[in-house]
Amino acid sequence: MKVLNIVSAGYRATLEEQDDTVIWLTHVLKKAGAEIDVLLRGSASNYVIEGQAVTPLTVGERVQLHGPDVHGQTRGLAEEGVKIYVLEADLKSRGAYNSPRLQQAQLLSSDELPGLLSQYDQVWHW
Repeated sequence: MKVLNIVSAGYRATLEEQDDTVIWLTHVLKKAGAEIDVLLRGSASNYVIEGQAVTPLTVGERVQLHGPDVHGQTRGLAEEGVKIYVLEADLKSRGAYNSPRLQQAQLLSSDELPGLLSQYDQVWHW
């Protein structure tokens, strides 16, 4: 069974969990043998943009040194063989279309979306 995870709410729970929960779940499922790919939409399309960094956050005396590296986690998925798709329109609407991005990220036009969805047995939208 082939599954496409559509992630459209970027940075969900990244403060509490230090990773995107759906990206984490996709890693787990892939390692368990699932045929699974990811389509990044909306604010999650930013996950493919290179050069991101999370600087330490200080609250009172507490310093949080290890912020979420969602781009790195997305790159890790691609390195494990998960296909990463992103819609051109989402990058354009955020002014990120010409930004350096994850080499493995495959850009799709809106017209190509139905064809992509038809390649999967199940589509999970988060």
